[in-house]
Amino acid sequence: MKNRRFPTFLSALFAAGLLTLVLGLGLFRSADLALSDMLYQERAASDGKIVLVGIDQKALEVYGPYQQWGRGVIARTLETLNASADCHPAVIGIDILYSGESEPEADRRLAEAAGKYGNVIAASAAEFGSALVEKDGDYALSPHSVTAFSEPYGLLKTASAQGHINAMMDSDGILRHHLLYLTLPDGSLIPSLALAAAKAYGGDAVAEPPTDSRGFWYLPFCGTPGDFPMISVSDVLSGAISPDYFDGKIVLIGPYAAGLQDSYVTSADHASPMYGVEYQANAIQALLWGSYKTEVSDGLQLLLLFLLLFLGFVGFRRFRMRVSVLLWALLGGGWILLCLAMYRTGRILHVLWVPAGITALYAVCLVVNYLQAALERQRVTNTFRRYVAPEIVSELLKEGTDSLALGGKLTRIAVLFVDVRGFTPMSELLAPGQVVEILNRYLTLISDCILKNKGTLDKFVGDAAMAFWGAPLPQEDFVMLAAKAARDMVEGSKALSEELLKAHGRTVSFGIGIHVGEAVVGNIGSPRRMDYTAIGDTVNTAARLEANAPGGTIYISRAVADALEGRIRTTSLRDSVPLKGKKAGFEVLTLDEIL
Repeated sequence: MKNRRFPTFLSALFAAGLLTLVLGLGLFRSADLALSDMLYQERAASDGKIVLVGIDQKALEVYGPYQQWGRGVIARTLETLNASADCHPAVIGIDILYSGESEPEADRRLAEAAGKYGNVIAASAAEFGSALVEKDGDYALSPHSVTAFSEPYGLLKTASAQGHINAMMDSDGILRHHLLYLTLPDGSLIPSLALAAAKAYGGDAVAEPPTDSRGFWYLPFCGTPGDFPMISVSDVLSGAISPDYFDGKIVLIGPYAAGLQDSYVTSADHASPMYGVEYQANAIQALLWGSYKTEVSDGLQLLLLFLLLFLGFVGFRRFRMRVSVLLWALLGGGWILLCLAMYRTGRILHVLWVPAGITALYAVCLVVNYLQAALERQRVTNTFRRYVAPEIVSELLKEGTDSLALGGKLTRIAVLFVDVRGFTPMSELLAPGQVVEILNRYLTLISDCILKNKGTLDKFVGDAAMAFWGAPLPQEDFVMLAAKAARDMVEGSKALSEELLKAHGRTVSFGIGIHVGEAVVGNIGSPRRMDYTAIGDTVNTAARLEANAPGGTIYISRAVADALEGRIRTTSLRDSVPLKGKKAGFEVLTLDEIL
C-alpha cells in the first residue's frame, strides 16, 4: 500500500506544482479577468446624488464641433449652474483638461465662474513612463513614474480644486481599477477627480479605499453605460432644466459623444464602452458608499490553489469516475460560491484559477486512468487468454471487480474431462526434460482444442484437464461444442502418438468423458486465492466417465446423447460400465462419430 501511495504523492506534487506555476504565470489571465467581471460586477441603483452634464451629440449639433467651442460654452454652463446662491450644485467636476492659456477673456470668464462658490474641481492629467526614482539614497528604474504632468492654467488652478482624470486600463485593455492619487516627481499628491469630488461632498465621512503598491483600488461599478442620468449641455444653457434639479448634487461635466474619444471598455460591460464622465461617476458613488474591495494577494491564492489541486489529484486517482465527477463539481463549483461569498465580505479572489486547474487536472487524471485501465485490461486479457476463451475474458472485464468476488450461480453446462493414457509408464523411462516437453505438447493440443471450440479451460491436474461449456456466458449448442473439442483431441493425438512411437517406441492416447447437467459455476475459494470453476454432480459424473474411458475413446452420458440426437453416432454400453457414486442403470455410450 505504501509503495502505491508514494508515487501518487509525488505525481500529485508535480501536477499541482506545474498547474499552479502555469496559472500563476498568467496563462488564463484574460479569461480569469473576464469571468471575474461577469461574476463580481453587479448593477445597483445609484442614490441620485450624481448628475452628468454631457457634451453630447445634441450639444454638438447646437454649438458646432467641440474643437470650435473654446472655453466660453463651459464657462456659461458653470455660470448657469451657479446662477443662484440658494440653488446650486454641491460639487461640479469638470472632466475636461484645460491646461494651457487660450483667449484671455474666455480664460478669465471660466476661472471666475469656477471660483464663484468654490465648488468646482478642475481636471489635471499625467503621462507615465520609466524613470529613475530615488529611494533611501539609491536610484532605481521605475516603470510607472510620472514623466509629464498637465494641470489647469493659472487662473483656473487658483479658482478651483484639482483632481486627476487618468483612467488606467489593465493589461487586457479593460478598465477595472482607479488610481487614487498621482505622485508627482516632487513628492506631492494629486487626488483623483472622483476622490476630490467625493470628499468635497461628504467631507471626513468619506474614507479612502485600500490601494495596491501602485496606488490603485478595485472599482465595483454600480452602473453600466447609460445608467447615470445625463443632461445635455445645450439643455442646461437653454434653461430646459430647472436649477432645482442640480441643487445640492454632484455635477460632472464631460464628453458624452463617441466622436470625442473619451470612452473605455470597463469591467461593468465588455460590449458597450463607457464614457469617462460615467467612469468618474461610478468611482464617486463607490467612494460615497464606502463599498471597497480588496484583492487577496496572488501568493496566498497560489498556495491555496496548490493545496486544492494536490487534494484533487489524489482524489481523482483514488476514486471511481462517479465520485471523481462529484469531487470535480464540488471543488470547481464550491470555489465559485466561495468567491461570491468572499466578494460580499470585501475580498476578491481569482474566479477561474481553481476551476481551470481542477478541470485540467481532472482531464489529465481521466486520461491517465483510462490508459492504466486499458493496460490493465490488456494485461488481464493476455493472462486469462491462456486459460479461457475470449468470451470469458470479455465477461470478466465487463463485469469489473464484481466478477472476481466469491460466489457462483447454478447453470446448465457441458463438462469434459480428458486424461493422457499411458503417460505415467512412459515418463518413468524418459529424462525429466523429455517428459516435460511431451506433456506440454499434449496439454497444448488439449487447450487448443478447448479454446478453438469456445470452451473454458478450467484446470490442468498433472496430465489431465477439465473444461466446460455454457458458462459464464450462455452458448448456443454448447453440448456439440464439447463433443467437437473431444473429437479434435482424439484426431490431433494421432499424429503425436505416431511421432512418439518412432522416437521412443511407445505411444499414448486420450481417455475422455463428457456429461451435461446443472452445476454451480463461479469463483470458488478464498479472497486470497480463488478459481473460476464448476462444482457439482455433473462435474463428478464427467470425471467418472473419463476415468473409465480407454485410450482413444470418448465416453458420454445418455443426457449428452439425447442433446445431440440425430447429429452423432454412438454405441451404447448400457450399464456395463459401473461409475462410482452412480446407481445401477446409468447408461454410458461411446461417441463414435459426429455427423
